[in-house]
Amino acid sequence: MPALLIVAHAPSDNTRKLANAVLRGARHPDIDNVSVTWIEPLEATADDVLAADGIILGTTENLGYMSGALKDFFDRVYYPCLEKTDALPFALYIRAGHDGTGTRRAVQSITGGLRWKPICEPLICRGAFEEAFERDC
Repeated sequence: MPALLIVAHAPSDNTRKLANAVLRGARHPDIDNVSVTWIEPLEATADDVLAADGIILGTTENLGYMSGALKDFFDRVYYPCLEKTDALPFALYIRAGHDGTGTRRAVQSITGGLRWKPICEPLICRGAFEEAFERDC
């Protein structure tokens, strides 16, 4: 069974709403035979990534960069996954208080180094929280 890994930093009620929306979407009844797991970035390991057939990354924008938790995740999994996860399909969503540009660029730089394959443009949920962000996720 294909495995989808969600590595999402959700330190607030609103970011948990986004992660839960991603989970609901991934577990939609129209999607059969896919194992879906959400692991917080500080808990996710290289073995989790190596076992995944696809990954969804979620992060807050912190000072124009990804969350420290997602950066820690990348620091720990980068070399163990390098050359073993080429073309891993991934998606990214960012909860951005500002524009999310620096966050997107930083994540794309790391995932590019890993040679992961983006399946869509990053979703950037900008500004004050809106209920539409959940639908978009």
